[in-house]
Amino acid sequence: MIEALSGPSLALKLPNGTYFERFGIGREAMDKVMAAALSQGADDCDLYFEHSLSTSVSLTDGKVNRATTGVDLGLGVRARKGDAVGYSYTEDLSLSAMLSAARTAAAIASGGETRKPVDLKSLDLPNYYPIRRSWEAVGMEERLPLVRAWEAGAFAADARIEKVQAYLVDSERAILVVRPDGRLVQDFQPMTLGYLVCTAQENGRRESASYNVASRAGLEFYDDAARNKRLIENAVARSTFLLSAGKPPAGEMPVVLAPGASGILLHEAIGHGLEADFNRKGVSIFSKQMDQKVAPDFVTVVDDGTVESARGAVNTDDEGNATEKTVLVENGVLRNYLHDEISASQYGVAPTGSGRRESFRHAPMPRMRATYMESGPHDPQEIISSVKKGIYCSSF
Repeated sequence: MIEALSGPSLALKLPNGTYFERFGIGREAMDKVMAAALSQGADDCDLYFEHSLSTSVSLTDGKVNRATTGVDLGLGVRARKGDAVGYSYTEDLSLSAMLSAARTAAAIASGGETRKPVDLKSLDLPNYYPIRRSWEAVGMEERLPLVRAWEAGAFAADARIEKVQAYLVDSERAILVVRPDGRLVQDFQPMTLGYLVCTAQENGRRESASYNVASRAGLEFYDDAARNKRLIENAVARSTFLLSAGKPPAGEMPVVLAPGASGILLHEAIGHGLEADFNRKGVSIFSKQMDQKVAPDFVTVVDDGTVESARGAVNTDDEGNATEKTVLVENGVLRNYLHDEISASQYGVAPTGSGRRESFRHAPMPRMRATYMESGPHDPQEIISSVKKGIYCSSF
C-alpha cells in the first residue's frame, strides 16, 4: 500500500514520478510510446495506463460462499487522424509491447507532418472522493465481520426473515493519462457497494427484496452506524412489506415516482439520449432538438461529476479533461449534450469531461457521470394529491 493514495492527488504525494513507476513506466518510456503513436501522421494521441484491484465477498446462511479478488493492468493507446481513430491495447507493460501497441494504433494515420510531443507536466486535480482507509490495505479479517453483522442485524430485525444474503464489493483503480500537449493526469478511484438480500416467510408465502449502499469511498464508509442500520432496515422492510402486498388493478393509471431510485428512468430515457455520440450518428430522439423545448418549464436535468463521493464522481475523465457539472436540460429547454473530445470537436464546443472508458481495452466514449433532475417547485404531497387514482412507485 502507498499512503499517498488517500491524498488530494497522486501528483502531490509522488513528486518524483507517477504511480506507474512501480511497473517500470518512466517519462522516457512515455515519450517513446507517444512518439510511436504519432509516427505516421496522427493529429493527436493518448496513452491510458490502468491498474485495478477488486474484491467481492458474499455470505449466505452464515457461510462465506464466495470470495474473489481480481487484478488488472494494462495500457490503451489511441491515435487520431481527423475522424479516423486507431486503438490498441496491451497487458504487457514492457517497452517493446507498448511500442507495438502504439504502432498498431498509429497505422490508421498516414501522411502529413509528424507531431512532436512536448514536455510532460503533472496536473493537480480536485479531490471529490477523499478516503482514509484504502481497500488495498483491508484484509478479509475486516471484511467478514462487516457482512456477518449485516446478516445478524437482518435476522434480529424481524422473526419472519428466514434467509439473508450479504455482499461486500470494493475496488480501487489507478489511472494515468498522457497526452502530447504535455498533460500528465493521474487519479486514484475507489468504489464500494454493500448489498443485502432478505427473504421473508409468513403463512407459506415467501418474498425477497434487497437494498444497497454505495460510494466512491474507502472502508471508513461503513463506520457510519446509521448507514449500516439503514441498509439492514430497508432490506428487511422491503421484503416483509411484500408479504401483504396485492396485485394492482388492471388498466392504465398515472404513476408518481418517488425520489431516489426512480432516477434510473431518467438515466435511461434522457441521459443516454443526450450522450453526444448517439446524437452525432442521428440515432437519438434529441439529435435535432438542441435549444428546443423537450420538457415542462420546471424540469432541469444535470450530469454532474463533482458530487463528492458519488459513484459517478470523477476527478478527471478518461481523456485527461477536467470534470464539471453540465446542465443538459434547463427549464425544459435542451442546452447541452455530453461530450468527449471527438464529439466536441465535431460540434465545435468544449469537452464536458465525459470521456469514459470501460477499461484500458476500450477507447473513450461520451458517457454519464451522475445524472439527476434538480428539485422543482412542487411539494411531494402536492404531486401525490393531484392524482385521484394511480400508482406510487417508491423503489425499483
